[in-house]
Amino acid sequence: MAEHPGAGDWLRALAPAARFILQGGSPARAAAGEAFGVPLPENPCRANASGSRAALWLGPDEQLLLAPAEDAQIIAAGLEAALSGIAHSLVDVSHRQIALQVSGPHASAILSTGCPLDLDPAAFPPGMCTRTLFGKADIVLWRTGAAEFHVEVWRSFADYVLGLLQEASQDFAALT
Repeated sequence: MAEHPGAGDWLRALAPAARFILQGGSPARAAAGEAFGVPLPENPCRANASGSRAALWLGPDEQLLLAPAEDAQIIAAGLEAALSGIAHSLVDVSHRQIALQVSGPHASAILSTGCPLDLDPAAFPPGMCTRTLFGKADIVLWRTGAAEFHVEVWRSFADYVLGLLQEASQDFAALT
């Protein structure tokens, strides 16, 4: 990753994570939330987090579950047991993508250079998440704080997204 002054202050790769895509109706969401330890969001484009685990609403019947990588087997076993007999799909996508944190006073502006969403806190407040584009890459964008974003990107697009983020940030390097 090419660096410019202050790059480590606003952009960092997050630790490997356990990632599961859960698809299912309300019985599956209720059972999975109890087993996962985090209630799955019922409101569109929202995330629920507790400790090191999070559940992100990606669609009416689709959730992205995030947790520390070392918990993957325990989570998978717990979810499969809790969902036994309930219509659902549970797929481990842990190795498909990586996570980045973009933070600081220019985080929204940097992300806005490649993302078509209105990232003003009034339109995209903390706790909101969605699938969107950054440049030509699909990402999951989650605002975790007033000036902090969690970005999930497929590994095959990671270098592309990192390059675009770093290029966009150069406009703000002198300001930090």
